[in-house]
Amino acid sequence: MKKVLVTGASGSIGLKVIKYLLSEGKYEITALDLRNKGNQKRLKKYRRRINIIYGDINDTILIPSLIKDQDYIIHLAGVMPPIADLKKGLSDLIEYNGTLNIIKALDFYNPKCFLVYASSTTIYGDIKTATIKSKPNILPLDYYSTTKLATEDLIKSKLKNYTIIRLPFILSDPSTGSFMYNVKRNTTLEALTDNDAAYLFVNSLNHEAELRKKTFNAGGGDTTTSSYRDILSHVLEIYGISFKYLGTLLFLDKNFYSHIYEDSDKLNDILEFRSDSLSSYYMRLKRSTKNRLVAKFLAKPFIFFLRRKVK
Repeated sequence: MKKVLVTGASGSIGLKVIKYLLSEGKYEITALDLRNKGNQKRLKKYRRRINIIYGDINDTILIPSLIKDQDYIIHLAGVMPPIADLKKGLSDLIEYNGTLNIIKALDFYNPKCFLVYASSTTIYGDIKTATIKSKPNILPLDYYSTTKLATEDLIKSKLKNYTIIRLPFILSDPSTGSFMYNVKRNTTLEALTDNDAAYLFVNSLNHEAELRKKTFNAGGGDTTTSSYRDILSHVLEIYGISFKYLGTLLFLDKNFYSHIYEDSDKLNDILEFRSDSLSSYYMRLKRSTKNRLVAKFLAKPFIFFLRRKVK
């Protein structure tokens, strides 16, 4: 069996990556993430089917020992906004330095291992449409995007067996804490569900030759393209108000930049990962959301405001 290491395995995409890898039935899976109660709870159901390692990607002893025998690494570990932008150097410490640690281990022990790195389309900045050829436009305080771009450059300069996938706005369950609220309301964006993103990463292992040493924009296509205002109003209607939404609304800059990707079909032509739409995402969110009547009631004024502005 081929061996796969998944970093950041307890995140919303990481958990679905594990599910899809298991469904393939041809991989020995090692999941890596930090040890805390939340991560342990989320990974618990897989403990008899995969290898679960709790540790830090900056660990210079652990990482080489894990990487020696791997055929693939799906590298999802990092710090997401808004936390990534609250403190300068945090993303560098965790993501850039952690990736450097992985690269050193690959270079010394396992140069044939294929690395699939999850980057971000936020590096394009505040523009409407983007392609891989679009010039990065990063503001000085956008530490998240700065680190993503620097990590991409590091990978390109040090490795031969890699692909870089720039992820757009991800549609996920807000209860996981990964739903992005710091987007400008009037932005028209091409999103991607966490289900399709996870399948993208898993299927990339079957297409190493076509992806090697290339960078791609991922996107869900026309069926996941809408205004952020409309997406947000639907999510608030289904899930209700959360402290994360209120905190972002009151205190944080709207600096998670999203776009339409004119070249996102290229990656789908190779990996055929698109199966979701906004309607299927909303239906799935409704099924998973329970006992939030008060939160839904409190969300009504915000929904009214969002939808009134559209008319």
